[in-house]
Order: sequence, then structure tokens, then C-alpha cells
Amino acid sequence: MIEFNARFGDPETQVVLARLKTPLGGVLMAAATGNLAHLEPTRWSDEAAVTVVVASHNYPGPPRTGDPITGLDEVAAEDAPHAYVLHAGTKRDGDAVVSAGGRVLSVTATGKDLTEARDRAYRAVARIRLDGSQHRTDIAAKAAREA
Repeated sequence: MIEFNARFGDPETQVVLARLKTPLGGVLMAAATGNLAHLEPTRWSDEAAVTVVVASHNYPGPPRTGDPITGLDEVAAEDAPHAYVLHAGTKRDGDAVVSAGGRVLSVTATGKDLTEARDRAYRAVARIRLDGSQHRTDIAAKAAREA
């Protein structure tokens, strides 16, 4: 007998949940109490979603930490509700947000199609400043071209 376990990682879950219209809390409560059969069908947005991870300097090696992160307020002001930042390896240092791990944050964006979602995600990523940070530049590129 072989046992197989699988789970979504952070970016995979973030991009899926961006399209979920059914309140997640209700789904989780129904699952925890054995009432999934009584739920209305799950509803999904027709929009596309893209998530881009911003990683610290030296990731996937030992990350440099303590670097200030700026531009987060700009994303909230200029890109919401279509793009938003999800924190992972961050912490507060006084009034500043600083890096505290390898995968520092993710930017998730939605749009009418993959091209629009991708453009919105990368526009938001460009607003974020973290010394030495890195991110992939090819997320959803092939799928957007083929759509």
C-alpha cells in the first residue's frame, strides 16, 4: 500500500482563494462539523488570478533579514482591490515592516483574463521596494500568450 499526501503551498492557495466567492469561513466550519453536504454549491469568480512571490536576497539560500520594505501603502492605495499584498516572511520593527524570511511576501491580482491579472500583479510588485529582493518574471506568461 502506498499513501500519498498533497497540499497546496502558499502561492498556490493564494491564487485559488482569490477567485473563491463563497465565504471560506463557512466552508471550513461546515467541514469541521460534518455539514459539507448542506452547503450551497461553491461559487467562483470568472476572473483570472495571478500570484507573484517576492523573495529576499540570497533566497533559496540563507535569507538576508531585517531589510525595510516600502511601497506597501502604495499598492493598497493604487492597486486595490484588484491587487493586494500577502505577508509571509515579514515582521514589524517599530513603525517599519522588514524582511524576516526567504519568501517575504506575495502579490495576488485578479483581472478579466490572465493578461490583465498578470499586468496588475507585476505593476504592484514594481511598487514594492526591498533591497536585494528577487521575483520571477515569467509567472503566467506562457498561459497568457496561449489564451
